[in-house]
Amino acid sequence: MFLFDSIPWQAAVMWFVVLAALVGLNELVRWSKTAAIGIFIVLPVLLTIFVWPHTAGAGSSTGTWFHWVKVYSALAGCIGFMLIRYNPRIAAMKYALLFPPAILGLNILEAVIRDFQVYGMHGMVDGVFMVGGSWNIMNGVAGILNLLTICGWAGIYITRDRFKDMVWPDMMWFWIIAYDLWNFAYVYNCVGDHAFYAGAALLISCTIPAFFLRKGAWLQHRAHTLAFWMMFTMAVPTFVSDSAFAVDSSHNPTALFVVSLVSLLANVAVAVYQAKVIVTRRRNPLRDELFTDHKSYQELAKDRPAPSPVAAAAGSVTT
Repeated sequence: MFLFDSIPWQAAVMWFVVLAALVGLNELVRWSKTAAIGIFIVLPVLLTIFVWPHTAGAGSSTGTWFHWVKVYSALAGCIGFMLIRYNPRIAAMKYALLFPPAILGLNILEAVIRDFQVYGMHGMVDGVFMVGGSWNIMNGVAGILNLLTICGWAGIYITRDRFKDMVWPDMMWFWIIAYDLWNFAYVYNCVGDHAFYAGAALLISCTIPAFFLRKGAWLQHRAHTLAFWMMFTMAVPTFVSDSAFAVDSSHNPTALFVVSLVSLLANVAVAVYQAKVIVTRRRNPLRDELFTDHKSYQELAKDRPAPSPVAAAAGSVTT
């Protein structure tokens, strides 16, 4: 196969099981604050003390600095978002809503650094087979563009229903797709033998609820599903490497190049379109929401509480 080696039937079935589990757990922590506290605070403390030092140590495919930083940054995002969602006083603080774009940017930056690092790697490195090449540079540039096109954070709000979801109206579907393409390319480039699950299933698990269950809350879904997966894979790293459900990357240089090229082209397209909007509509991407003329934005923004808690954080929001 082009992207992967052969995919046995049990791995294909498990892919859907993983997808369903991630979507289901995301819904669980949306419904229950108690479940969210148990999964994102209590469980990681227990895993940090009793499990991960033994399963994610040197030589493990999840024992690199990147995996340790990624799991804690994902958990930091989940906990930070919980504080914003469930505590109106924090949500109303002047700079509280800088946290979501900051933690998102940090996660993208971590992956960009790793992509550039893997450029010079070949063969087995920390339990992962690496094939470094120009694709790492291409996708690193795509990641930088994806980071730079984060916009509209001042319009984030918390829904008034029982879920208290964190909705970001200006985070458009095309940015999300460009992110998915970039992040899949990152996983395929840098942890190729994990990409069947950590690339495809994981990314789809947060895109489905963002498009069909709670629109506009993609970043919240992404933080949740990423934290679930990172905690699991650090505790059971053999699941993606040595189990009956493991699916290896093809390690095909052509596949690596094509995946990163698609990622780069998508993010260039988003950056060009965003620059056009900034210039033609005279928007400030650090302060204003950019895509207020889009129907998807308008559908989400109409439910923003008034007065918005964002007002204290960002002054007036241009709409």
